[in-house]
Amino acid sequence: MAFKDVGTRSEQFDAIVDFAKNSRVDTGFGYLDANGSVDTSKPVELWITCRMTHVFSLASIKGDEGAAELAEHGIKALSRAFLDEEYGGWYSAIGHSLDPVEVVDGTKAAYAHAFVVLAASSATIAEIPGAAELLELALTNQDDYWWEAEHAKVRESYNREMTETEDYRGVNANMHTVESYLAAFDATSDMQWLHRAVAILNWVINEQAANNDWRIPEHYTTDWEPIPDYNIDKPKDPFRPYGYTPGHGLEWARLALHAGAQMARIGESVPRWIRDSAEKLIERAVEDGWDVDGQPGFVYTTDREGKPVARERMHWVACEAIGAVVTLASAFDGEDGFEPSQDKAPLWGWAEQWWSYCEDNLIEAPGRWWHELDENNQPSTVTWPGKPDAYHVAQMLLLPDLPLAPTFALALKQQG
Repeated sequence: MAFKDVGTRSEQFDAIVDFAKNSRVDTGFGYLDANGSVDTSKPVELWITCRMTHVFSLASIKGDEGAAELAEHGIKALSRAFLDEEYGGWYSAIGHSLDPVEVVDGTKAAYAHAFVVLAASSATIAEIPGAAELLELALTNQDDYWWEAEHAKVRESYNREMTETEDYRGVNANMHTVESYLAAFDATSDMQWLHRAVAILNWVINEQAANNDWRIPEHYTTDWEPIPDYNIDKPKDPFRPYGYTPGHGLEWARLALHAGAQMARIGESVPRWIRDSAEKLIERAVEDGWDVDGQPGFVYTTDREGKPVARERMHWVACEAIGAVVTLASAFDGEDGFEPSQDKAPLWGWAEQWWSYCEDNLIEAPGRWWHELDENNQPSTVTWPGKPDAYHVAQMLLLPDLPLAPTFALALKQQG
């Protein structure tokens, strides 16, 4: 089925939401195994509960049956079970039982805290009970602990007491912070969240990527000096892999275009570098990542020359690739403050090609996406066992039917 077909996307969106419903547990949303059952050997993780709450909030706005109740369940879990009322912030992982809540991992991570903001923002726009209060708490927490004004980026992590921060900084956490701040701007109309998002984008893309042949260094010291060999002994780490990640280049490109469109929406001038750099990031990611080792698919990571390191194919990278070129096609149309510049047909050609790849290799059945394939496009579990994530698929399926700005929740709501 063609990706441009609205019915295809609608069917697939409903299917991924239905599959995600299986993740509900008493303390939030659990880790789904390959069969779609909660893996009780794994804790209930903050980032998964947040992503599921975000997806169910979007589905609620679309009118999907039962989605609002699931979103409310997520907001309650984030407001109670995950919330560290003693030291502030949210636990990284907890047990499956509410009585009492077992703290499995009490550390506080910027990556997961960004998703608290995203979930609360989407749920606020969806008018889910308790979401506005959670968002206010999460944004105060961002101000108090995460935002480093002198660097205009966020810290990486804290101990449970939030007294010691890790001797490391990473752009993955900052990328999702950009995403969450754009959503927070939609939910609150507070300009500081948009301006902070653009500041992060400017440094990562307009400075770091532009000076590294449009590959984005991932790992840094606390003073934001690159650490090129970080995790060289763990090249397939799920959150901090060694080297460069083409999928992140695609994701940064999409977020930059959303941010530019947000600026245009409120009457601010859109810097030319936003669209120009988005094009270059996408071109570099495709050149480095797609179909480069004898088999179709995007490799997970490369070295600094663009040679593949981790050859696994992650479903989220294919989703972000489609999302990035669909978003850029909207910019080529001249939407949301961008001037039309060229034919968008090749971009849609890429999207259709990559969707065919997904149908042939990643989609086991509607709603059931293999999260990882090996270099021969066979199911693999080196980095991502199971099927715990609905977020990348759901957003990719919604993008062609939405404007570049506002972000997902508000755009869906405005569409009615």
